[in-house]
Amino acid sequence: MHLEPDSTAVVVVDMQNGFCHPDGSLYAPGSETVVEPISRLVDRARDAGAQVIYTRDVHPPEQFDDAHYYDEFDQWGEHVLEGSWDAEIVAELTVEDEDHVVEKHTYDAFYNTELEGWLNARGIDDLAICGTLANVCVLHTGGSAGLRDFRPLMVEDCIGAIEDDHKEYAVDHAGWLFGEVVESDDLEFGAD
Repeated sequence: MHLEPDSTAVVVVDMQNGFCHPDGSLYAPGSETVVEPISRLVDRARDAGAQVIYTRDVHPPEQFDDAHYYDEFDQWGEHVLEGSWDAEIVAELTVEDEDHVVEKHTYDAFYNTELEGWLNARGIDDLAICGTLANVCVLHTGGSAGLRDFRPLMVEDCIGAIEDDHKEYAVDHAGWLFGEVVESDDLEFGAD
């Protein structure tokens, strides 16, 4: 699959210590295993001139104090707290000056962030989405991208999960409902 670098971004969802490192508050071994393939994908995209975007799930400690219903701490316990080691992107993935980092406070990287406007301002239409967790932030970000008329390409070998069946569900659902499922080796950045 050929992608034009000028209109493509690789979106790396929540590859943070809290999810990917054994000492993280919500460590998922499946997240750690995709660090290396994501690094290779990011390097190839950068070399071709495509944009790289990292999302960081970050929660102020008081975020859910006045919540009526939506409370991630109730669901998951406290995690990726603002300013913590947990919230940092794993050391194996280098954030370069030209990369864009989106801080988000929910599962969806488009919800109450600047991401949509940032992409539109740069003429980016195609999003190669990878990261973690497959059935949570990756799925919600991919679905939200599709609803906003971006082309979500779910990069299956670069998506981490808590359980294999979580990933299988998320990838199948994404491919059926709002996006395309691809392997990183099938993506080529550049003219046909």
